[in-house]
Amino acid sequence: MLKQFTVVDYGKILKAMRSVAVVGLSPKATRPSHQVAQYLLDHGYTVIPVNPGHDTILGLTCYPDLQSIPGHIDVVDIFRNLNDVPGIVDSAIAVGAKTVWMQLGVVHEAAAAKARSAGLTVVMDRCLKIDHQNLFGG
Repeated sequence: MLKQFTVVDYGKILKAMRSVAVVGLSPKATRPSHQVAQYLLDHGYTVIPVNPGHDTILGLTCYPDLQSIPGHIDVVDIFRNLNDVPGIVDSAIAVGAKTVWMQLGVVHEAAAAKARSAGLTVVMDRCLKIDHQNLFGG
């Protein structure tokens, strides 16, 4: 049986998104999640840190989970262990996010299928920062 793949227009997502919840955002400047979040801030996006161990990251209020975030979330950017992905996707669906973006090295087919079934766009194994730089310059 052949798998069906959805063609995703990364440029369309990057142009349309305004708010990005970065799940697993690290306060350490050397970590990829921190670098991506800083890049997004520098390019005019609203970044919403999600990390239950911190009150603020990058000078922004940090939330323990997606459900605690007031307001709308366009993209849920996942920097977490593969085992955490299904729960994060469930939360993304529950809060009405438009897109689930799993960073480089993060692929979870079952969670992706669930998100797609709920109407979310899914991106796996790609980096928001790299795609933005490749499409729009950095």
